Amino acid sequence: MAYSNTNVSVTVPGLGDLRISHGVSGSGIDRMDDMTPNVWEEAYGTGLSTGINTVAGVSGGTNIEWTPSMMPDGLTARVSWSPDAAGSKSNDKGYSGAAAGSGSGYDVTLTATDAIHGMSGLTVYGGMSQVNSIGADDDGDREESTVGFKYAMGGLTVGYQWSEEDLGKSANEQEYENDGYGITFAINDDLSVGYNHYESKQTSTANVTAEATSVQVAYSMGGASIRIADSQADNMDYNTGAAYDRDSTVISVSLAF
Repeated sequence: MAYSNTNVSVTVPGLGDLRISHGVSGSGIDRMDDMTPNVWEEAYGTGLSTGINTVAGVSGGTNIEWTPSMMPDGLTARVSWSPDAAGSKSNDKGYSGAAAGSGSGYDVTLTATDAIHGMSGLTVYGGMSQVNSIGADDDGDREESTVGFKYAMGGLTVGYQWSEEDLGKSANEQEYENDGYGITFAINDDLSVGYNHYESKQTSTANVTAEATSVQVAYSMGGASIRIADSQADNMDYNTGAAYDRDSTVISVSLAF
């Protein structure tokens, strides 16, 4: 029963950082749901409700994440654990209670930069998650894993990421295998352009691949920022009906005074 629906980080000298999160995204493997380079948002995050399933790990429930401080330069490790990974954040002075379907779980992630592997501009990352499944139609634990890289040279950044998820179901089995990549280029200090593509293959009683593609432009000048995304999604929510293929153009303008 937590009295907060956000997170708190505490640094313990000689041990590292402890982050207590109450159902807020961004912990564990969820930090790496899609790290491909973009100039605004992910390919599926610009106005189209694609329903694409990415790795989430234990981030949905109350969890504690440890970032040890004794790692070598250039290598960051994080370990997250939740007593109830299917839980959800609660309102102020409320509690989420026990949630059906999942039990305890843990995530482990690693990120390596050129300070440890020696290749300038290259970042390599990966993670895995295991959550105890306790639902009526579960015959195994929910397992997730991901690996990817980003490489930056001058104004150009490219990246690729792969992930998979097995829900551990015995009926209407669902597994997901995802591939995503992004290319961005900073034309100058104010103007950047990018291209992102993401595919998610669902294995179930009806195998469907959902896709999202987005071309984005970001421009800033002083306190003004303008972002434009032209996006396309196919087989949204893993449905092959014609109504689930859509296009979208989104423009965002923000001013800081």
